Amino acid sequence: MSAHRPDGPTLAEQLGRFAADTPMESFPALALERAKMIVASTLASASRGVDIASTRALLAAEVQLGSSGPCGLWFEAGTLAPDRAARMNAVASDAAASDDSDLRSIAHIGTPTTAAGLAVAQWRARSGRELLVAMVMGYEIAGRVDEALTPGRMQRGFHGSVSTIFGATVTAGRLLRLDAQKMTHALSLAASSACGMAIAADTSCAREYHAGLAAMLGVQAAVAAESGFESESAVLESPRGFFDAMNGQAVEQVAEGLGTSWDIVTDMAIKLMPGAHPFHAIAQAAIELAVAHDLKPEQVASATISAPQLQVWAHQAVPPHDLISAAHSVPYFVACAMADRRIGWNLFSPEKMFDPVVVSLIGRIGFDPAPPPHPDRFGHRHGGTVAVTTTDGRLLRHTCKAPRGSGTTGIEWADVEDKYRALVPRAECSGDRVEQSLALIRKLEDQASVDRLIKLIRPVLA
Repeated sequence: MSAHRPDGPTLAEQLGRFAADTPMESFPALALERAKMIVASTLASASRGVDIASTRALLAAEVQLGSSGPCGLWFEAGTLAPDRAARMNAVASDAAASDDSDLRSIAHIGTPTTAAGLAVAQWRARSGRELLVAMVMGYEIAGRVDEALTPGRMQRGFHGSVSTIFGATVTAGRLLRLDAQKMTHALSLAASSACGMAIAADTSCAREYHAGLAAMLGVQAAVAAESGFESESAVLESPRGFFDAMNGQAVEQVAEGLGTSWDIVTDMAIKLMPGAHPFHAIAQAAIELAVAHDLKPEQVASATISAPQLQVWAHQAVPPHDLISAAHSVPYFVACAMADRRIGWNLFSPEKMFDPVVVSLIGRIGFDPAPPPHPDRFGHRHGGTVAVTTTDGRLLRHTCKAPRGSGTTGIEWADVEDKYRALVPRAECSGDRVEQSLALIRKLEDQASVDRLIKLIRPVLA
């Protein structure tokens, strides 16, 4: 069928065989544990995002379209078809800018993977262990695809959804129990479904729309393949194919060493504060600097941020006035960090954005005019530095290479649980159901289905 078939298996065939045929016992316990952490983090983020205007607008659109189905919406009363439920739940998680990231390129793989996974697992009555295994595999394939796109996709204007769709597709495909041939076609269909413009994600609510599309179209690609739909199996590596169009790099490495390590362990990071994940290490540097030197806001004469990727952020360095501008302003992160010696989940509140101390500090924060060069293709992996000149003439400097809650620093359940307990009650989920759902997530591999978890995070009907 392929007009550009290589001598051996195509890239989609290699990935499809690995995704479909890897036995459950080959998945390490730590990878499954990280998948549970993603479930908790994604649900926590969604609990904050269900009331955001973009989520409400899309739900209204679903009502107009007359959608219905067997899959529950998180923290909502409605039910939808699996693909549409995956979309709505992914939008809610991403809207709050509190979901996980892959630190190579800040693709939010976990949100579409979790949304697609829980929807299909509920639809097909799959076990908790099957869900976790599928999520680990989905994360792996999406991470490998996005690594080859970094940093080219951003330079060409494509958002991370062009890779996260592969996470949703493979997760859904594993739960549908696709064989290698059908998984290959699901991956090929995902490549033709990829979409999302970076500029829109940086400046509008299109970011969460992209996440919803990745989840929905990933489920649709897997179901289409299950039903016998076929696509071009050499679409990833062919001239005018996916990687060619996306300015892919090191494409030959995408299928190397499959199963020797797992991206969900090495590169996944849980957000322990809201907002753009590249800023978290820099905010942590500012917090640690302020604590170490007992620095008070009025002692800051000026501050400078230095990181390899500063040029990308220069146009975003504005005093924030809403969630989108706050999420994308690194000076705002640093100002909040120095003002409070922490960054809380109230980062996007008007009270915090217009706090006179924070606003004053923003005016004293600038960018390094000659930031260090990128050490490799993955600049976001390397954190950043905050330097402060004090009013009494001292020069203080602190660097943080990776934020808390990342693969390189380790991820603690205590941090994930704190996040869950801080955010989920805000969705009118009672304290006992918060604790019950969290305990269930911790033991998700022992659950015969995901029905009880879905029930616990939905409103109690009178």
